[in-house]
Amino acid sequence: MKGWTVALDEVNGREAAALIRDGILEDLLIDSDAPRPGTIYRGVAERPMKGQGGMFLRTPDGSAFLRQVKGLTPGQTLLVQVTGFAEPGKAIPVTSDILFKSRYAIVTPNKPGVNVSRAIKEDEDRDAALEAAHEGFAEAPLPEGAGLILRSSCAGADPEDIAEDVAAMCKLAAHVLADAGKAAEVLVEGDGPHALAWREWTHVTDVDPEPGSFARSGADELLDALRSPYVKLQGGYTMIIEPTSALVAVDVNTAGDTSPAAGLKANLAAMRDLPRQLRLRGLGGQIIVDPAPCPKKDRRQIEGQLRAELKKETVESVLTGWTTLGLMEIQRKRDRQPLKDLLK
Repeated sequence: MKGWTVALDEVNGREAAALIRDGILEDLLIDSDAPRPGTIYRGVAERPMKGQGGMFLRTPDGSAFLRQVKGLTPGQTLLVQVTGFAEPGKAIPVTSDILFKSRYAIVTPNKPGVNVSRAIKEDEDRDAALEAAHEGFAEAPLPEGAGLILRSSCAGADPEDIAEDVAAMCKLAAHVLADAGKAAEVLVEGDGPHALAWREWTHVTDVDPEPGSFARSGADELLDALRSPYVKLQGGYTMIIEPTSALVAVDVNTAGDTSPAAGLKANLAAMRDLPRQLRLRGLGGQIIVDPAPCPKKDRRQIEGQLRAELKKETVESVLTGWTTLGLMEIQRKRDRQPLKDLLK
């Protein structure tokens, strides 16, 4: 199947969305039982974490942890937003820098100003987006002290759709920011996979929202391949990805290639696909890569390939360096639940 396709379906009774390009699974979203990133709570401060400058908060979904707290006392309420998934036994990660994000617009409390994404290069598109935003303000103005970011998806979009989106986000932000409650409560539920697909995969027009779309698009077979730790790479090379309780171990192999450049070629193939594999498998934290044998002089080229791929990621991922044993160390934010936990 050529081109981009979005399939909206269910996996094991969970809402799911798949992004497919030319028969390759580029992204996969599956709902979980954990609080969704983007969820906004009215939290209640409970106790500070001495030495870390943080505070544990009470929420309807359990304990949350807020970093870099100043002037917050136990019993005080505040608005916080879920930033990712908690590791087993740990508190929900939250931030007090709340964003109201939709397909075309992001409302930014305490950060005034109207800005247009730098990805929109044409002046005509930028002017059209700004004009549409002001149409939205006519229906629902920005909350006092808040700002607006017009996303790259505004380029070429219907002005009426942009205006409606801006107005909806302004209304939601005004309602939440005016909250004066005292008990822990969920104020806004984070977006599920179908809503996230609509919000983030805006460049795709071929969307199949009907039940059975995973089977029709081939997403079912592509998903089955992710159940195995073995990954087939271009050139006949292989990579094994195995999560443990402490880290994610990645082993790169040359398979049957015994040529002098086999190690370099295998490592380059692995670096090209590793970020996608981690994204699809929902893996993050500390990632240790055992590359195929190759001279130290090839490390810069391998690093360059990996850094180029990491720049395409929306999730913070950093190559921290090499160990004395010749292993690569990567740190990736935990933004999803591990796929293996969702397929049980």
